[in-house]
Amino acid sequence: MAGLAEWATAAYRSSSDPATQRRVRFLLTDLVGVTVAGMRTPEMRRLLEVWPRPAGTAPLIGTAETCDPETGAFLAAVAACMLELDEGNKHAAGHPAAHVVFTAVAAAQLSPEAISGPQLMTAVAVGYEVAARFGRATTTATGWHPHGHWGATGAAAAAALLLGASPAQVAAAIDSSTGLMQVTPWGTVLSGDFTRNLWIAGAGGAGLRAARLAMAGLAENVGNAQHSLGGLVGELDLEALGAGLGEEPLLVTQGYLKQHASCSYTHSAVDLVASLRAARPWHETDVATVRVRTHSLARPLLARHPRTRLAAMFSLPFVVANAVVNGRVDPATMQPGTREFLAAEAFSERVEVEIDADLDAHLPERRITEVVLGFHDGSTLGLAQPNPVGDADHFPLDDGALREKMRALIGAGAAADVEDAVAAIAASHDVVRALASLHRVGGPRV
Repeated sequence: MAGLAEWATAAYRSSSDPATQRRVRFLLTDLVGVTVAGMRTPEMRRLLEVWPRPAGTAPLIGTAETCDPETGAFLAAVAACMLELDEGNKHAAGHPAAHVVFTAVAAAQLSPEAISGPQLMTAVAVGYEVAARFGRATTTATGWHPHGHWGATGAAAAAALLLGASPAQVAAAIDSSTGLMQVTPWGTVLSGDFTRNLWIAGAGGAGLRAARLAMAGLAENVGNAQHSLGGLVGELDLEALGAGLGEEPLLVTQGYLKQHASCSYTHSAVDLVASLRAARPWHETDVATVRVRTHSLARPLLARHPRTRLAAMFSLPFVVANAVVNGRVDPATMQPGTREFLAAEAFSERVEVEIDADLDAHLPERRITEVVLGFHDGSTLGLAQPNPVGDADHFPLDDGALREKMRALIGAGAAADVEDAVAAIAASHDVVRALASLHRVGGPRV
């Protein structure tokens, strides 16, 4: 832990290289756009109707409102999770960015010193590395979802650095954050309980609180991580935390951007359905069965008949049926009660899923998935691929593809405003002033 904190402090003070800065800017553009889209969902609008927002000058992304930095960070993190479209990292088996970014923004807003755009982006890159390394080093026990626990470490690191912490204080903040973790059962997700959407936000808040404890001298690096992540959540490989540190490419450059509004473990199957549609003309009425063979990470996703958007996003049979029937898996087709949703629900009984543990030997580098369509005439059509499209190792999205994603989600005007706002933040000498540009992508007051 001390070595990781030493590296984090040195990396923050030396600033990140241009390639990393470009990747963080790319990531921020995606995350802000996804947050704006999440803020527009009916579920998020209902939450905003009852959630207190203390007065402040921090923009509440996706609205025309301002509030205090911590509330803004919390609600933005909730919105970012709403549509399952935020960036992730296969090496961490989770979502480092959403855990880190909003807490880093809040820390910059709370800092007594002016924080520049490059400083913020470097803190995000460093915090992402810390979080992703903890995700990679943690083997979660059956039943634990990856949101809301190891991600707090990156939020704590980024916050502590932006608040001016020493290496010892950064180490204490990281360790303390793992003593503030949440219980995050897969069962909550699969039942469609909205509680799950607050886990990343809670972990971000834990990171900020841990940084404050460390700055006050009330937290030390005493081994909380071994007791919580390594005792309750699963197993923690402490040697893996520092392995290759400073020698390997930063993990922020090895993430994936999502094209489909569902759990990433479903994405290769959705991609394959699209490829099979392009390979030969067919209609869903021609299809008798869809057989999906995939890795064990997808084992929790076998439930059927979802009642909520959240449950639908984590039902592999439903998501694949959606791809077959509607040709896309986006916020509109994942909205319960719609014609598209009901059509996918009816077709989902034809989707069969096989979890093949032999494919696990290729994890985490390759999340191999195969889809075979069986037609009523007895013929079959199948394909396999190593990773979802959008992964750093498999047709990663470029600027044009990201722009297209943003336009589809929030409209061309708002997408352009997000791009401009992130560019202004990245180049600013005072990130707090630059953050005000996010008002341009705000919606009506709630």
